Amino acid sequence: MTTLIRALLGATAITLAAGPALGEKLTIATVNNGDMIRMQKLTDDFTARNPGIELEWVTLEENVLRQRVTTDIATKGGQYDIMTIGTYEAPIWAKQGWLVELDDLGADYDVDDLLPAIRGGLTVDGKLYAAPFYGESSMVMYRKDLMEKAGLEMPDAPSWDFIKEAAAAMTDKAGEVYGICLRGKAGWGENMAFLSAMANSYGAKWFDMEWRPQFDGDAWKATLTDYLDLMNNYGPPGASNNGFNENLSLFQTGKCGMWIDATVAASFVTNPDDSQVADKVGFALAPDKGLGKRGNWLWAWNLAIPAGSQKTEAAKKFIAWATSKDYLALVAEKEGWANVPPGTRTSLYENPDYLEAAPFARMTLESINAADPQNPTVDEVPYVGVQFVAIPEFQGLGTTVGQQFSAALAGSVSVDQALQNAQATAERTMKRAGYIK
Repeated sequence: MTTLIRALLGATAITLAAGPALGEKLTIATVNNGDMIRMQKLTDDFTARNPGIELEWVTLEENVLRQRVTTDIATKGGQYDIMTIGTYEAPIWAKQGWLVELDDLGADYDVDDLLPAIRGGLTVDGKLYAAPFYGESSMVMYRKDLMEKAGLEMPDAPSWDFIKEAAAAMTDKAGEVYGICLRGKAGWGENMAFLSAMANSYGAKWFDMEWRPQFDGDAWKATLTDYLDLMNNYGPPGASNNGFNENLSLFQTGKCGMWIDATVAASFVTNPDDSQVADKVGFALAPDKGLGKRGNWLWAWNLAIPAGSQKTEAAKKFIAWATSKDYLALVAEKEGWANVPPGTRTSLYENPDYLEAAPFARMTLESINAADPQNPTVDEVPYVGVQFVAIPEFQGLGTTVGQQFSAALAGSVSVDQALQNAQATAERTMKRAGYIK
């Protein structure tokens, strides 16, 4: 158990917290993404239906959230009654017995309506251990007006070569318009989510079938070289500090020609209340290199209950409310169909009101269905996961490698040095964990 906790937490120190107190106040840890912020504003609907339950929110930046909830659950800290966790954590934690099974979310919950690709990543031995709040892949979001001005037409399924050509053509640094915005902030779920997915399309992989790290290969060098070329020549300044939310802001204020990121961003970049370019956005599949894999990922932000919780029944009521078809209808009523949390339910993509309101719906569903966690790379690999490797050690390793690649983007180290450091770190980690001798 100690080894697993260390793997999940990396080098972070562990502090034991007091166990959960009895009562009906639910403390919910969540990420500071737009859909979660919107949910908090709508919870009067839940508390009106459940007057005995009070909600307390702990809203955190993505990297901080992951660290806090991992520390809490691995040490049985009891700080949170409901945790927002990802597709990476759900099966690993469920297998450790750290999560409550969500087998009774109500007769009208309709668990079979959950998209198979999303539900599959949250299920262990046929049992659901986390309920998806929204699901996503990644895709290209681009300015149609800038593309037309450049004399180019975005294909539905572009190549990386076209992306580079378009980024060059759309860049106007004097006018503070950058051809492309990509994640640069270090983190296994920040820059490494993008770069791992990109690497898959280049024929790269984290490990071979013997779990030997592969950062010393040509495919990873080509991936990182092209990424840095795009960002240094056509990206915004200070990109090594930019994650999802920073790039969202850049795109919404008209500073990005293209942004390759989570499909969930589509409703925000097309919302005229938030985006200055809302009526100018087009969508395309994530790029490829002609090797049979695209650079898109598969992810869901989910609500889960830590094992040992004293408030399981109240927590299940909240999770059932927040991830139900009724909640989608509530968002549609208050905010419009285009703004409902995407990527979780089959019925949403059969709803004509949603399809009419959301010009990105088709591309989102295609992107989700195109991702294959069981076969994420061009070559055979021993692991599952598209933009992550579904082993406990990946959380610490992925962040360390991400720091090296972010440093390369900032100009602190060369491509070769970053890859050499990543290879050495990965080899040490895998030897220490017993994957390789």
